[in-house]
Amino acid sequence: MSSAFRSLRVFNYRVWAGGAIVSNVGTWMQRTAQDWVVLTQLTHHNATAVGVVVGLQFAPQVLLLPVTGFAADHLDRRKLLIATQAGMGVLALALGLLLLSGVAKLWEVDVLAFLSGCVGAFDAPARQTFVSDLVAEGDLSNAVALNSTSFNAARLIGPALAGVAIAAVGSGWVFIINAASFAAVIGSLCLLRLHELRPTDRAVRRRGGLADGVRYVWARPDLKAMMLMIFLTGTFGFNFPIFVSTMSVSVFRVGSDRYGLLTSVMAVGSVAGAFLSARRERPRISLLFVGSAVFGGGLALAALAPGYWWFGAALALVGLASQTFNTTLNATVQLSTDPAMRGRVMAILLAVALGGAPIGAPIVGWVADTFGPRWALGVGAASGFASAVVAALYLRKHGKRARAEAESAAA
Repeated sequence: MSSAFRSLRVFNYRVWAGGAIVSNVGTWMQRTAQDWVVLTQLTHHNATAVGVVVGLQFAPQVLLLPVTGFAADHLDRRKLLIATQAGMGVLALALGLLLLSGVAKLWEVDVLAFLSGCVGAFDAPARQTFVSDLVAEGDLSNAVALNSTSFNAARLIGPALAGVAIAAVGSGWVFIINAASFAAVIGSLCLLRLHELRPTDRAVRRRGGLADGVRYVWARPDLKAMMLMIFLTGTFGFNFPIFVSTMSVSVFRVGSDRYGLLTSVMAVGSVAGAFLSARRERPRISLLFVGSAVFGGGLALAALAPGYWWFGAALALVGLASQTFNTTLNATVQLSTDPAMRGRVMAILLAVALGGAPIGAPIVGWVADTFGPRWALGVGAASGFASAVVAALYLRKHGKRARAEAESAAA
C-alpha cells in the first residue's frame, strides 16, 4: 500500500475512517446551510449575525477548557465520542425540525449553535487524540493527515450537496440529513476491535491537571509559537463562512448552488494539501512558515479577485495553504507531546484555535458589513502574514535545535 495510505492497513483505522467520512459530509452540509439560513432567511444579508453564530459555536472551546482536556485524558475516548456524536446529532435534528416547521428564529439558531459548541468542545480533543489509540506512533502523522484528507474530501462534497438540497427541498432537510449521518460514525465506533486499540498512558487523576497542561506548554518555545500562530489565523483568518457567504451574496450575487460550489472549490485545495501532508514521514515547523505565508497571499488574491471564478481559484490556493498549516501543526503538536499530556495540550490548542472565533468572527463580520467583504478578506490575509512572521522568528532563534530534534526522532 502507498505510504500516503499506510494507516489504512489497520482495521480499526479503516472502520473509523469509513464512518467519519459519512458524518463529515453531513457536517459540511449543515455548516453551509446554517450560514445561508442566517444570511438570507433570518436576516437581510447581515454578516455580523453570521459572525455571532460562528462565535457562539466556538466559544465553548474556551469556556469549557478546564474540563474538556481532562475528559480526553482520563475518560474512555471511544465511549466519550459515542456520547458526543449522539448529542450533536440530536441538536442537528432539533434545528432541522424548527426550520421545516417554519418557526425558526435567529435566537434559536444562536442557542442551538452554542449548545452544539458545548458538545463539540468535548468531542474535538477526544477525536483528535483518539487517532493515537488506533495506530502505532510511527503512523500517527500519517493518520492525522488522512483524517484531514477525509474531512476536506467531505468539504468538497458536502457544500455542493447542501447548495443543491437547499434549492431543491429547503434548508431544513439539510439538517435532518446531517442528524442521520452521525449514525455512521457511532456505528463505526461500535464496530471497532477493542482488543486491538492502543490505549496511551492515562494521566494521574489529581487537581491542577489543566494547570499542568498550561505549564507544559509554557515551558516549550515550539508549542508557544504554534499556539500564537494558530490564534492569529484562527481568530481572523479562518472565517471562511463569512468570507464566502458575503462575497457570494453581496459581490457576485449568486444563488445557494453557486455559493455551495465555492466552498467545494476551496476544498479541492484542502484535499490536495492534506494528501501531500499524508505523504510526508514527519512534519516540519518550517512548513508552518510556508503555509502561513501562502495562506495570507491566497486571501489577498481573493480580496482582489475581479470575478466569481477568479475568486474560486484563489480559494483553492487558500485551501491548500490552510490545510498544510493545520495538518502540520496538529501532527507536530501530537508527536512532540508526552502521551499522558496529549489530551490537555490538544484541548488548549483547540481552545486557542477556535476560542478566538467569538472575538474575530464578529469583528470580521462587522468589517464586511461596514467596509465590504473584500476588506474582511484583507483582515484574514494580514493574520496569515503575521503568523508567518511568528514562524520566521521562532526558526531564527530555535531553528538549529528544532532540526537536530527532528533528525534525532527520524533516526
